[in-house]
Amino acid sequence: MKRAKKIFLLLFVLALSLSSLLFGCSNKETAGEEGKRKDGRVVVDFWTFWGSEIRRPIIEKIIDDFNKSQNKIYVKHTYLPWGDIWTKELAAVAAGNPPDLIVQDINTVAQRAQKNQNTNLAKYIKKDPEIKKRFFPKLYNATLYKGDPYALPFNTDTRILFYNKDAFKEAGLDPEKPPQTWEELENYGKKLDIKKGGHYERIGYVPGHGIGPDIWMINANGKGFWDYEKNKPIINSDTNVVTLEWFKKYQDYYGQKELATFKAEFGDQSSDPFISGKVAMITEAATFYTKIRDYGNGMNFGVAPLPEREPGSGHTSWGGGFVLEIPRGAKHADAAWEFMKYLTDVKAQEYWAVKNFDNVANIEAAKKAAKSPELTVEAKKVYDLATKNMENTILTPVPLATPDYLNLVKPEIDAALLGKKTPKEALDDAQKAVEKLVKSNK
Repeated sequence: MKRAKKIFLLLFVLALSLSSLLFGCSNKETAGEEGKRKDGRVVVDFWTFWGSEIRRPIIEKIIDDFNKSQNKIYVKHTYLPWGDIWTKELAAVAAGNPPDLIVQDINTVAQRAQKNQNTNLAKYIKKDPEIKKRFFPKLYNATLYKGDPYALPFNTDTRILFYNKDAFKEAGLDPEKPPQTWEELENYGKKLDIKKGGHYERIGYVPGHGIGPDIWMINANGKGFWDYEKNKPIINSDTNVVTLEWFKKYQDYYGQKELATFKAEFGDQSSDPFISGKVAMITEAATFYTKIRDYGNGMNFGVAPLPEREPGSGHTSWGGGFVLEIPRGAKHADAAWEFMKYLTDVKAQEYWAVKNFDNVANIEAAKKAAKSPELTVEAKKVYDLATKNMENTILTPVPLATPDYLNLVKPEIDAALLGKKTPKEALDDAQKAVEKLVKSNK
């Protein structure tokens, strides 16, 4: 019995010692993360959702290069899943213990600024005024709130037309002359259709796959649902009504049931509708090229800007992207700013662009990436077009007065496409609902 007690006492003391040791190590590590390392370097906690086997090594290589480039700042990468990162950041901001730097959505920067959730960067830009010239102007403008920047753009995207050159040849179309207008898109599409036994084996262009009527409205009028200059909804503008009518007519040519049956055969990777040859033309982000590269088995394809509504109306496209933000209350904002400058400079941006085949915000880096010897001839063509297409690409920042207004618009568009309302009736009803929401929010 005494022997058993002695053994128990020894085990208890050992467990207590181990727990004290672990607690000490934990405290020591936390103190280092929140303040400085033993070597005196300030630790910047950088949150991203880039955890894939492709993107994580790339961002961590950039971080490692930065850490080795100087001896005052040490960046620690914290990966959080897409569904968690921003909710956890909000909780951390509210608790007064946010990360020092985070990747955020570009179209909601002003919304967070209005809610005092991110840091005004005006004082930093005042010291480094040349930095704002790095970026495509529309991307930098999307970071402004009341004239001040609250983020720096990092990467972006743009929608372009991919088309199957072999299918063009088969249909008697010139593979070097993609459609330039909506009318040509329709005509080309119908020539590219293959229907056997009452069922489509191939559709030239599937309305609503890749982009929907909302982006075609942006293409038509260069604005979409919101006039940002006048800060008001223009949902039922004449051009939007014409666009929805065109889209519905094009969709009805095939029929809802037939399109639904056809789309049910779509898959991913090698069974993607474009790669598998079920669709001859498709509108996607330029990064769709990587899927063709990986699963297309050397397919013969071309790329072009989105067709314009009519000659001279413009090949306007839509894009989004991500920014770098310093959350409100970050303990090491100055150090985070230094890393932001590094992340948005040419070297890091070009590396990210080439290794990820991703559109970056830095103009010079984007142009250099389009000529990189690491890219194939096909990749260069796609990237070059995407870079040039940024001149035609607009963003749609969330209106501060009505951040959730699209919830009122989308059901009305669905009603029009299902034939429950005419396009004009649907857009008129959406306009009234949003105007009412704007008034109530004031």
